[in-house]
Amino acid sequence: MPRPVWSGAISFGLVTIPIKVMPATEDHSIRFHQYHLEDMGRIRTRKICELEDREVGQDEIGKGYEVSKDTLVAVSDEELREIPLPTAKAIDIVTFVPYASIDPIRIGEGYYLQADGAVAAKPYTLLRKALERNERAAVAKFAWHGRERLGLLRIKDDVIALHALRWPDEIRSPAELAPKKVDLTEKEVKEAVLLIDSMTREEGIEGAEWATDRYTEALEEVIQAKSDGKQPPRAAPEEAPADNVVDLMAALEQSVQRARASRGEADVHELKPKRAAKKTTTKKTAAKKTTTAKKSAPRKPRRSA
Repeated sequence: MPRPVWSGAISFGLVTIPIKVMPATEDHSIRFHQYHLEDMGRIRTRKICELEDREVGQDEIGKGYEVSKDTLVAVSDEELREIPLPTAKAIDIVTFVPYASIDPIRIGEGYYLQADGAVAAKPYTLLRKALERNERAAVAKFAWHGRERLGLLRIKDDVIALHALRWPDEIRSPAELAPKKVDLTEKEVKEAVLLIDSMTREEGIEGAEWATDRYTEALEEVIQAKSDGKQPPRAAPEEAPADNVVDLMAALEQSVQRARASRGEADVHELKPKRAAKKTTTKKTAAKKTTTAKKSAPRKPRRSA
């Protein structure tokens, strides 16, 4: 079980809920160190005082802020802990909003909030039930790591999850990044929508074959091969890019066919109904008329193999 990254309380009106903040994610990336290529000695970063030109220990290091070129203000950890800020020791809920109203680009790292002790279980469950019933997310403020943050509280599998949010003034406008106006046909738009439908996975990401970090797996193979004294696997040579301009409509149609084929779906083609047989002047019996009518009826569309 991971260690809590913070302990405090949720402030919900006059209700206080003691909680522990647990990490919701973990990093499985392979991390490299830096080495001297000549003798493979490990490269270390040393903390040097620029005035005394000597290495200093962690107990000699403190925080400071440069007010001007010649003025420095030192701030101790004790002073930071005693900042008169309500959110320094609590996750303070300030409002509730529809979850869909939160722009995903503002959502940052995620955490799980665990009720801290038996006393916290009831108010914790109460808040969780209320959020579920109202289908709302709570917006809160909290102070961690030397800064006040905005957060989003929502429900995930009977647990309250906390997501860090960017402040409004931290979001850059994408207005200048949009491409210039282009003309699209309705057929192109419909084909693009059809491609989206063909690639849609209603059950979500979980369990998907492609939801695996292939880069890390390939990197593990390279490391294993080199540790065994073998040549590491190499990527296949890339195909030279085509010089001709790709026809957008043809590319969309081909993409739809590939998406359907990958899902085991067959293309469906509707057959045109056959023309009715020409009437004849020859008299026929009632039985023959019935037979002719049955034969001349148009067939229903059938699926191609």
